[in-house]
Amino acid sequence: MSYLVGVTLLWAFSFSLIGVYLSGQVDSYFAVATRIVLATLIFLPLLRPRAISPASRLGLMTVGALQLGVMYLFFYHAFLLLSVPEVLLFTIFTPLYITLIDDLLARRFSPRYLLMAALAVAGAAVIRYDGVNAGYWMGFLVVQGANLCFALGQVGYRHLARGLPDGVAHRHLFGWFYLGALCVALPAFLLLGDGQNLPTSGLQWGVLGWLGIVASGLGYFLWNKGACRVDAGTLAIMNNALIPAGLVVNLVIWNRDADLLRLGAGAAILLATLWLNARWARRGAVTAAPAASHP
Repeated sequence: MSYLVGVTLLWAFSFSLIGVYLSGQVDSYFAVATRIVLATLIFLPLLRPRAISPASRLGLMTVGALQLGVMYLFFYHAFLLLSVPEVLLFTIFTPLYITLIDDLLARRFSPRYLLMAALAVAGAAVIRYDGVNAGYWMGFLVVQGANLCFALGQVGYRHLARGLPDGVAHRHLFGWFYLGALCVALPAFLLLGDGQNLPTSGLQWGVLGWLGIVASGLGYFLWNKGACRVDAGTLAIMNNALIPAGLVVNLVIWNRDADLLRLGAGAAILLATLWLNARWARRGAVTAAPAASHP
C-alpha cells in the first residue's frame, strides 16, 4: 500500500507539469519517446534476460507496450484537447475498465456498465455545458483510451506476476516492460513526430528528465510492484486517489481561476457514478454468496 500512496503523490504533479510546460510546446511523440528511453536506461543494466521464459518476456513487453507506450500516446494528445483538471477528472473510470476486463476474463457481462457510461457522458457535459464541441468530446474519448490501456496493463501485470519466479526480484525483470513500451514509442515518433518541435529551454528538458527518470522510471515500477501486494478493491481505490491529489496541485499552484463550481458539479456526478457502481457490485456479491454455498 505504501508504494501506491507514494506514487500517487509523485504523479499528482505530473499532470500539471505536462499541461503547463510541455503540452502544445513540445512534440508529444518526442516527449513520450524521451520519457520511455530514460526509464529504460534505468532498468536495462539490471535486466537478467535468462531469468524468465521467452513467453514471460513477451508478456511483460506487451504489458509495457499497452500500459506505458500506447497509454502515453493517448494521454499526451488529451492535453491538446482538454484542460489539466478535465484530463484528471476523466481518468476516474479506470476502475470500471479494470472490472470490465475481469468480467471479460470470467466470461460474464453486466448491463449496468451501459448505464455507467451514460452517466459518465452526463458528468462530462456538466463540466463544459456552455462550450461543448467536437474537440471536447474527442478529448474525453482520448482519455478513455488512455484509461483502458492503463487498466489492461495493471490487470496484465498482476496476472503475469503470479507466474514469475519467486527468487527473481521485480527490478531484474522490469526492463522488459520498458522495452515493450519502446517498441511503440520510438516508431510513433519516427513516423508521426515533429522533429522541429523539440524542447527549447532548460526548464522543458528538466521537466522531461524528471518525468522520464522519476515519474516513469521509478513510478511505474513501484506502482506495479505495489499492485501485486494489494487486493483488486484497494488497487481500484488507489487508481482514483490520484484525481483529488492532482486537482489540488493544479488548482492551487497553476489554475487558481478555474470555474470550481462547474468543475465540482461534474466531478460530483462522476464520483456518484463510481459510488453507484461500487454499491451495485457489493450488492451483487452479497446476493451471490448464499447461492454459492449450496451444491
